[in-house]
Formats: sequence, structure tokens, C-alpha cells
Amino acid sequence: MFTYPDCKYLESSVVQSRTARVLIAVAALVAVVVLFVVLAGGDDDGGSDTTTQAQPATGTTGTTTRTQEQPTPAEEAVARIVVESGQPRGGVERLSFDSGERVRFVVRSDVADEVHVHGYDISKDVPAGGSVRFGFPASIEGVFEVELEGRGVEIAELRVSP
Repeated sequence: MFTYPDCKYLESSVVQSRTARVLIAVAALVAVVVLFVVLAGGDDDGGSDTTTQAQPATGTTGTTTRTQEQPTPAEEAVARIVVESGQPRGGVERLSFDSGERVRFVVRSDVADEVHVHGYDISKDVPAGGSVRFGFPASIEGVFEVELEGRGVEIAELRVSP
């Protein structure tokens, strides 16, 4: 059998070419996964229903600081507001954030209404027996009312400090 002197070179070139193609494919897959995590993981504004169970309100005066669900390692704690018979359970929730933080809270309600965050002018409909998630940057400092707009009932006070 006759072999060409450059055959060994051609054989190693083909192996290197395959290896390069595999490495490029792996790098492309990693880039797609990173983009997905970055673009999909940052904001809760799109979600409206959640099945997370609320924990009992904390505090002793009828108003509370933050009630929280158990955070997963990849998720920070989220304030929870529970509305029963059109009123906030345990009184008006007190939500405090520093300017620049991400405001996150969930409203679970047994009545349908529009939840409105005054000052930020963000509104979302919550269905009876459902939940709605809010997530936005704390970019405006001050004290703002969160209310069931149709009923005119304050369910939370949002305080953003410098």
C-alpha cells in the first residue's frame, strides 16, 4: 500500500479541525445559556400568578415590616402582602428599601382588583384567589402608597431611603 508523505499531516489536521468545531459548538452553547440566564432571570414584572404559600405576618402592632417567603439560593427574599376580604391581613405592610435596590413584593388576594403603586405609577390586576408579582428598581426616594385601586384601600406603604 502506498502512502503519501503528507498523509500524517492531513490526518492530524482533520483531528484538529474536528476538535476546533467541537470547542466552538461548546462555546456557543455556553454563550446561549449565559444570555438566557442574564435576560430571563432579572425581572419579575412579567409574572402574574404564583403558587408560593405566604408565611404568617410578623410584628406586634397590626402593621408589619416585611413578611417573606423562603428564598431559594438564587433568589432574594420577596415581601408578601396577603389581602383577605379586601383588607391587608395584619394591617398595612411597611416595605423599606434603599435607593438603587430592587423592590420586590407579591400580593395575594381573595378579591379581584387593581394593585397600584403610587409615585412609580405601576399597576397590575390581581384576580380573586390569585397573586401578582412586582419587581422594579427603587429609583424614586420617598414614601408611597400601594393600594387596591378599585376599593381605595391601602395595603402597603413603600419607603425608599437614600
